[in-house]
Amino acid sequence: MKTKLLLVLLVASFITISAQTTVNTSMGANYANMVYYKLNTQTETTFPANSWDMAFLRTSFQDIGIRTNDHNGIDVFEASNNTADWTNINIANESNWTQLRNSYTAWNNGALDQGSATYGWGEYNPTTHHVTGSVIFVLKYSNGDYVKFINQDFYGGYTFKYAKWDTTNSVWLADQTVTIPNTNNPNNTYNYFSFQNDNEVVAEPGTTNWDFVFTKYAKDYNGDGTVYYPVTGVLHNNNIQVAENLNEADGDPLPALSSLTFSDEINTIGDDWKHYDNGYTVDNETRFYVKYESGTIYRMWFTSFTGSSTGDLTFQFEDVTTALDIKDVSADFSFGMHPNPSTTKQVTIVYQVNNTSDNSIQIYNINGQQVYTKQLTNTNGFFNQNLDLSNLSNGVYLVKIKSDNNTISKKLILN
Repeated sequence: MKTKLLLVLLVASFITISAQTTVNTSMGANYANMVYYKLNTQTETTFPANSWDMAFLRTSFQDIGIRTNDHNGIDVFEASNNTADWTNINIANESNWTQLRNSYTAWNNGALDQGSATYGWGEYNPTTHHVTGSVIFVLKYSNGDYVKFINQDFYGGYTFKYAKWDTTNSVWLADQTVTIPNTNNPNNTYNYFSFQNDNEVVAEPGTTNWDFVFTKYAKDYNGDGTVYYPVTGVLHNNNIQVAENLNEADGDPLPALSSLTFSDEINTIGDDWKHYDNGYTVDNETRFYVKYESGTIYRMWFTSFTGSSTGDLTFQFEDVTTALDIKDVSADFSFGMHPNPSTTKQVTIVYQVNNTSDNSIQIYNINGQQVYTKQLTNTNGFFNQNLDLSNLSNGVYLVKIKSDNNTISKKLILN
């Protein structure tokens, strides 16, 4: 039986990774565009970076979030937490305002969500179940333009008021009031508004139609909130998780799946795959592993970046889902399982342990939650262990066999 198991694992080790795909794309000169990309469909969608100023989270009645356009170089300030000050806002007082930033680790934590009110920009009314605006913000543009803004109400959508600064006469122009219901663009994460054009715009593909976006954002240089600077990089969709693996060159074996730490932080790819020294150099020995909710995993890495002169960049990716399921056979233990996929949710684990004392089976769902565990009492030899997983839902799981300080992991599909 040992020979059969070793042969199966040996043959499996020759399973090939899917063909590499090379993507040549561009953000345009001076990073004029935001570029969205979807790996499994090889779909690219581009939007002008200056087409919007403010984004309103619209995914549910309870989810509230307002981001501003970092790519467009907008600075955001809290000017007052008293709505009665609306007519008295004066740009001469800018030094007394509090600057706010979009989070670059979580989408639903925009600059206006950092304001001094309970919800950043407003307070919840338990009688009406509305969130009512209580903070006045000012947006400052790199060309010297200003817009003052207050989100007056949220109840299944956003009602806001704004006014533009007339630099010639040093006065605020007439107030404008707009309502954007959450029902607009139901396939998208955000609804967008342009103060430049005074209208609502679409500035992203449907939520399920992109994995990450090439864009500019403000990064905390020292990590303490004291210094921010604009960077060009990649922010990923909430629908995926990403793991970074350093020092993985062409031809290196794939890492063990259990050694990869997948993160929900949207800047896991970020901007540190390149550095500038009289021109950009790409770190093509940093690999990023992109995991879908279905369990599919892609490996991607960058091979070129020209900077702002053209905005051109190149990356490669490949589907490594099957290959990552194959682990080295340890001298001390190994395991296989069948059937996989399992339609009955009855799975047999075949394992070998050699003189080990602490052996266990652990099963995790795609969110990393442990859903099954069983201690193994055998310490030496080949054994079968039948698992009844009928209490688990259909889906993709990670099965780990732990033996003393060693771990082998494999993907299991229940359907």
